[in-house]
Amino acid sequence: MSSSSLHVGVLTGGGDCPGLNAVIRGVTKSLLRTGARVTGIERGFMGMIERRSRLLDARAVSGIINEGGTILGTHNFANPFAWKGEDVSPRVMEYVKELGLDALVAIGGDGTMSIANRFTPLGLPVVGVPKTIDNDLMYTDRTFGFDSAVSIVAEALARLETTARSHGRVMVLETMGRYAGWIALEGGLAGGADIILIPERPYDLQEVIRVCKEREKKQGYTIICIAEGARPVDGGMTVQAHLENSPDPIRLGGVANVLREQLKEHLESEVRSTQLGHVQRGGTPTPYDRVLATRFGWYAAKMVANGEFGRMVALKGDECTSVPIEEVANRTRNVPDDSTLLDVATSLGISLGQPA
Repeated sequence: MSSSSLHVGVLTGGGDCPGLNAVIRGVTKSLLRTGARVTGIERGFMGMIERRSRLLDARAVSGIINEGGTILGTHNFANPFAWKGEDVSPRVMEYVKELGLDALVAIGGDGTMSIANRFTPLGLPVVGVPKTIDNDLMYTDRTFGFDSAVSIVAEALARLETTARSHGRVMVLETMGRYAGWIALEGGLAGGADIILIPERPYDLQEVIRVCKEREKKQGYTIICIAEGARPVDGGMTVQAHLENSPDPIRLGGVANVLREQLKEHLESEVRSTQLGHVQRGGTPTPYDRVLATRFGWYAAKMVANGEFGRMVALKGDECTSVPIEEVANRTRNVPDDSTLLDVATSLGISLGQPA
């Protein structure tokens, strides 16, 4: 089938993320120039279940590259293969046939990729585009949205540092990231944190206390950047809630508050904690994320035109490539033990919460 006769659907699934609109724009404009038609599916896979979509033309995607969020909307729980205890994928495929879709570009994280991959054998070829502020998808060096989240963390740490210095406090900032420490690690480095605690390196509370006491004497204040999935060597992660219908039922959160309570018993300094939460997800994407998202959209359109289905766009070094979606689905890319970022941190005297 020539690209001029293709009808391609586009959806954004999972959590919102800076750069989603740039991908939608990149995919749509690139496909339109080949003569293809593009339809946007509203609110992720929910739109396929509820039959909600709209045609995307050049005007519909004009001027959206700078906007956060997604013009198509998204949804965290809409799995057509397990919708309210039922497999409604046959009903979804009927809608696909009514629309006349020849392919689907699914923009999302590991959960979205796992769902999207199941449509290929049903007759809907899929191309995936990796999206997550957590930067934890396998086989891609970078995901758009991550740079924007790191910039928010770095700015927050810089603001907290002025208060910490003025009052002689220990300030604990909690970041997102799920089970990976990329946001806390890069955000902590960029924001000048004194202690960075990540899931991949369980922390020794006594070591954290020691560093804080040492800084009380020398500097008078301490800045701690802690990932929501961080945990002590003798304990588990801090779970905020369980959501049964979610692809990832565990909701982490509150570890900064836990650490604050543990520290204040041993320090003379006042200890305060801040949880950034969804502030990291919103707002205008950084220029880096706009460019990366645009490149991903362009490459996804190229893959559709070339019939490279069942694969996800990926960044290797500075080049776009693709990997099989099935190898990405439901897997997490953690900070490796040999990461140079960890070496950079320790060389600068930043504590990772482990005895030297």
